[in-house]
Amino acid sequence: MNADAVRARADDLPREPGVYQFLDGETTLYVGKAVDLRDRVRSYADPRSARIRRMVERADGLEIAVTDTETQALLLEANLIKRHAPRYNVRLKDDKSYPMVQLTAHEAPRIEITRDPSESATVYGPFTTKGRVETVVKALRETYGVRGCSDHTYAGRDRPCLDYEMGLCTAPCTGEIDLESYREDVAAVERFFEGETGVLADPIERRMAAAAEDRQFERAANLRDRLEAVAAFHGEGGEAVQSPGDERAVDVLGVAIEGETATVARLRAEDGKLVDRERHALEAPGRSDGGRAGVPAVLAAFLVQYYAERELPDALLLPERHGDEEISAWLAAEGVSVRVPGAGREAKLVDLALKNARRTVGGRDECAMLADALELAVGRVERIEGFDVSHAQGTSAVGSNVTFVDGSARTSDYRRKKLTDVNDDYANMRALLEWRASRAVAGRDDRPDPDLLVIDGGEGQLEAAREAIADAGWNVPAIALAKAEERVVTPNREYDWPADAPHLHLLQRVRDEAHRFAVQYHQTIRDDVSTVLDDVPGIGPKTRTRLLGRFGSVENVREASREDIESVPGVGPKTAERIESRL
Repeated sequence: MNADAVRARADDLPREPGVYQFLDGETTLYVGKAVDLRDRVRSYADPRSARIRRMVERADGLEIAVTDTETQALLLEANLIKRHAPRYNVRLKDDKSYPMVQLTAHEAPRIEITRDPSESATVYGPFTTKGRVETVVKALRETYGVRGCSDHTYAGRDRPCLDYEMGLCTAPCTGEIDLESYREDVAAVERFFEGETGVLADPIERRMAAAAEDRQFERAANLRDRLEAVAAFHGEGGEAVQSPGDERAVDVLGVAIEGETATVARLRAEDGKLVDRERHALEAPGRSDGGRAGVPAVLAAFLVQYYAERELPDALLLPERHGDEEISAWLAAEGVSVRVPGAGREAKLVDLALKNARRTVGGRDECAMLADALELAVGRVERIEGFDVSHAQGTSAVGSNVTFVDGSARTSDYRRKKLTDVNDDYANMRALLEWRASRAVAGRDDRPDPDLLVIDGGEGQLEAAREAIADAGWNVPAIALAKAEERVVTPNREYDWPADAPHLHLLQRVRDEAHRFAVQYHQTIRDDVSTVLDDVPGIGPKTRTRLLGRFGSVENVREASREDIESVPGVGPKTAERIESRL
């Protein structure tokens, strides 16, 4: 597109917030957001950088999507960058997109939360707080009975499913409601998402008042919480405004750039103590100046793309300003304090984050070393998933699935699975990988596919895992690492790396964490069956469940202080004394 073509296209655009995509055929080259689509797109007639000029010259088309608010434009931009991975955007290599709500185009439309909406569906969002979206969708289904089942479940039914019995669906599948009435209910759901809050708030308020009148105070309180979520849903693009309060959680970011690769190190401080460190790789294509001018762009891209599906901290400490007004407005609305400290303790934290970022850029990169050592097609193994199983002579069998990104544990992406009780490690490993692979292939796992799978075990466990992966049609490489000799087992050979090899240390961290997570879950499951807590006077099933939920296992209860035990609901001083004496 030349300058005249860009101006002509801009003249046809509305002066509203939205997102625009420059296209080369069907390929998305660049995604951007705008407060005023017409003005922003017109600015590309005279690009300010060589990189953007090349992008515009290559583009032969432009698509836009108008949004209700600037915040929605911000979030939609992040989703589209994640989905299309445009060549000319700075983009986080591994991240989740924001959830949306879609009403499908079926004869009896289905409502669902998705990150990859259908082209034919009516889509609302995106939204940053998935928990609030889930609360609202459930409330809508309870009020209007819109189905949430898959096409396979819906088709050919003789009688309504459990959702009908639970009051979540009016069962158009079996004619319990006629399609005309059902579509009227769907229309009410559409009006809610278009801004008519009373469509949902009024029925909830009536049920809350009735519950209070019947002295069902717990139900009334639940309905009150749901009403608050509904009332906040349409604020600022579907997001509630947080009160800053005390800064308990602070995230500190450092950026290092080398060529077209950037690393962002994130430190998390809670109550004044560092509790977490991690690094993330980004692609930062075509920086024209070769200097630190790229840092603001990397920060802006990271902030929006990383905090999809994550809770924002109370404060952000940055090495320099990101320079994006829309992001500043969004963070301010969410009650996040953003600072670029010049001196003092906060400046030292930023320096520490910068040192962490530089550990990868220009230093030893264990993720790249691992890819080289295993002769993998990827340049570096950015995302690894580890697997292990645990059981006691075949009882209380469980499996763990941990995730490491850029060498650091990503606990939010941990998963665990109860397995059929079988005293066979190979069969258990096959079942665990069958579960993971089938979910990935069917699109039912919201995590990106990993670059590598690490199996805790030897040749037998690896072969069982690879059989399950192949049967599911999941194309992800897998290796095993046994504890005995620390030899890396692959389908073709075994490696005996030096004990001080950084890439071996990375695999050991993944393997050990998978083992720890599996054993912890196994202990919890085993303790749920029968525990010594059952013998303590005053401990009923509910209190036992609360104790195990709070501490994870009987062993952890044994090690807990008297004060910690008394903090569990239902446990008083006398009961805590009995627990301490019995354990």
